[in-house]
Amino acid sequence: MGFINSLLEIVGLGIGVPLGLIVGYFLFLRFEPKDVKDPLSRPLHEFDTRSLLDLLPDVPLWVKHPDFHRVDWLNRFLRYMWPYLDQAICNLIRSSAQPIFAEAVGRYQLKAVEFERLSLGTLPPAIHGVKVHETNENELVLEPAIRWAGNPNIILVLKLLFLRIRIQLLDVQISMVPRIVLKPLVPTFPCFASITVSLLDKPQVDFGLKLFNGDMMAIPLLYQSVQEAIRKQIANLYLWPQTLEIPILDGPVGAMKKPVGIIHVKVIRAHKLPKRDLLGTSDPYVQLRLSGEKLPAKRTTVKMNNLNPEWNESFNLTVKDLQSQVLELHVYDWDKFGPHDKLGMQVVPLTLISSHEPKEFILNLVRNQNLNDPHNKKPRGQLTVELSYHPLKEDSHRLSRPLERHESQGIESEVIERPNEEDLNSCQAGLLLVTVQGAEDVEGKRHTNPYALVMFRGEERKTKSVKRNRDPCWNEEFQFVLEEAPLKEEIRIQVMSKRTKFCFRSKESLGYVDINLSDVVFNGHINEKFNLINSRNGVIHVEIRWEMT
Repeated sequence: MGFINSLLEIVGLGIGVPLGLIVGYFLFLRFEPKDVKDPLSRPLHEFDTRSLLDLLPDVPLWVKHPDFHRVDWLNRFLRYMWPYLDQAICNLIRSSAQPIFAEAVGRYQLKAVEFERLSLGTLPPAIHGVKVHETNENELVLEPAIRWAGNPNIILVLKLLFLRIRIQLLDVQISMVPRIVLKPLVPTFPCFASITVSLLDKPQVDFGLKLFNGDMMAIPLLYQSVQEAIRKQIANLYLWPQTLEIPILDGPVGAMKKPVGIIHVKVIRAHKLPKRDLLGTSDPYVQLRLSGEKLPAKRTTVKMNNLNPEWNESFNLTVKDLQSQVLELHVYDWDKFGPHDKLGMQVVPLTLISSHEPKEFILNLVRNQNLNDPHNKKPRGQLTVELSYHPLKEDSHRLSRPLERHESQGIESEVIERPNEEDLNSCQAGLLLVTVQGAEDVEGKRHTNPYALVMFRGEERKTKSVKRNRDPCWNEEFQFVLEEAPLKEEIRIQVMSKRTKFCFRSKESLGYVDINLSDVVFNGHINEKFNLINSRNGVIHVEIRWEMT
């Protein structure tokens, strides 16, 4: 009797479980409710107080927050352009997914993966407001509030052995506020070199997923698990400070190349230089610069009446592209009157220079870089130089990898390493970049033709002069190669005005500011506006960066 009861229990379990799954599938997943009514639209003044409070989360942000701007024109633009944007985006999705599908075929017994249908539907996303941030950086920051309640029809087909599995995505709802940064701004259309996108908060994502025509999101606990997994994955990839960078402009204009290193050049000697003076000798000096630079060339001292001069003079040059730039060395004969005669020249690709270790080069001088020029076969002497390259370290505030997130009692924390004082003191050399952006409300007593003077360690650099302008814009950069970090030093930036009239030149100061460089060294950079001393309302905008080697 006990054996029969056990057998009946096993048979009942084997029949009841599959039967219950089939009945539940058709009751809850297969059939959709038929008594769903379309929502009614009523004017806002007909709602009572409780109904209005329920609607507050759906009110556009430009209504609740005055710093969000209304962009109805942009929504109309999206509505008109959506059929074409739909096709363009779907084609991009197909081309991007094709290599991923190709890699998946062959794994897990998959024979094919393809889109049966791919459409984003007829409803475009709506922008409920845009916030524009004003910063001192050379960039434009936008924060659009985007909501999309779409009706896409996306069907993915998986061919697995003898099965054909259809997965359908539909009824997508997305709500997010991304931060879009257009930077850097350049004088070439479309006037920005790249687009950087990040998310300020975790996005709200909701969608329907059908498998064998059954709504998988109706299964208890599966809906919440999928939602949380998607939100965490998106947050790990794009939640600020993680970003997605999209390059817009290519080449040197779009790259806006920054310094990557410093090259130390020691001009040692020259040997058997040609004669150019009437007395059978020359007065040589060496001029050196990097290709592609607009900065003035550096030069050695003049060695009078010497065909085998020795200089032993050192120079530092800033490198922006190690692969393409070359060091140009020109030897001239100094003349008191008239142009200086060219004795010879030579170039050294920076890729031949060793990092940190000095390397000596003995260069045969030629007339020009044309290999087919017969004048290059004539001997013009040799130039001996010693070269070494010192790469700059990455910015301490720049993130080159995803942040390490630590969760404790439901609270996420992010760890960002910062340089300590010992690391800064131990650095042997570095590059100080000073960019004078512009000034505001500067006014002189007799004239206002402002230009800026940058004074540091006895050196003076100046910007161009802007005539008759109280709000000049210079946007000029100056570089100072230093052997140690300027922890206890200041840099002075003074705004001057000059005028030349009837051969008489007059100057006057429009204000100055002394900037302590310790904050620049510890933070990597500053970008601020400073009130000018000895000026009524004058303000100067300066960006200073410190790059360590």
